[in-house]
Amino acid sequence: MKTFRYIFEYIIISGFFILFKFIGYEKSSNIGAKIGKIFGPIFRSKDIVIKNLNYAGIQNANDQKKIVEEMWENYGRIFAEYPFLKKFKTNEFKNYILIEGQEYLADIKFNKEKAVFISGHFNNFELMAMQLENMGIDLAAIYRPLNNFFMNKKILNIRLNHICKKQIKKGKSGSRKMVDYLKKGTSVALMIDQRLSEGKKVKFFSKLASTTTIPAQLALKYECLVIPVYIERYNKHYFKMKINKPMKFTKDNSLEEITEKLNNVLEKMIVQNPGQWIWTHNRWK
Repeated sequence: MKTFRYIFEYIIISGFFILFKFIGYEKSSNIGAKIGKIFGPIFRSKDIVIKNLNYAGIQNANDQKKIVEEMWENYGRIFAEYPFLKKFKTNEFKNYILIEGQEYLADIKFNKEKAVFISGHFNNFELMAMQLENMGIDLAAIYRPLNNFFMNKKILNIRLNHICKKQIKKGKSGSRKMVDYLKKGTSVALMIDQRLSEGKKVKFFSKLASTTTIPAQLALKYECLVIPVYIERYNKHYFKMKINKPMKFTKDNSLEEITEKLNNVLEKMIVQNPGQWIWTHNRWK
């Protein structure tokens, strides 16, 4: 039964992708926003979203309503923008994205340093690894496979061809592959905003949350720079990506200390545009 559902989802989504290519980027993004706003609340629990907002200190009902609506619209826009990632990759859409902090990448490339790029699921998060690779960073990105194995194959092909050529499947084998890449001088990119059952309980918005310690482990063991990256949407179809100043840690820093510092960085990113973060993940479970 699940297989038939996955096939049905694949056919519907593939049909939308064809339609979006036909009608163009901006109109597709606008349609996607409406789709997300209508259908998003049907497939995801509102209770988890509100609970997360409360934990983050956003407790005003009107503020919550506005953020939730923006989040669903953003979900829909991301969905509608997948068919156009190739044009972002080839710089055909270069006028749609501004990038700050490129000087930090110049230093990394000149000194041949490896780095761990960290971020969260902000608006069209796929663009971050893509643009880092476009700017000459030898990069491997970690991804979580979709439950729908038909769609996973399609999205993975998009990621390999148009986002980042080196993709690492999340999991134990992926962790080994990530270390192999770092030893060869390849930087890695990963999201740190989701709950990890084997992670450490550290503060996230003043409440303990199970958090990945992978960036901290890599920073200490391989003396990697940790570089936070943020992307925000403006005027509906445009993006501003910010590469932040690299963070350097030493053996004097503990795993917990580094991990909490990175959570603090993530918090500041989220509160800039709370409607552009994905609040549906059960982060504090």
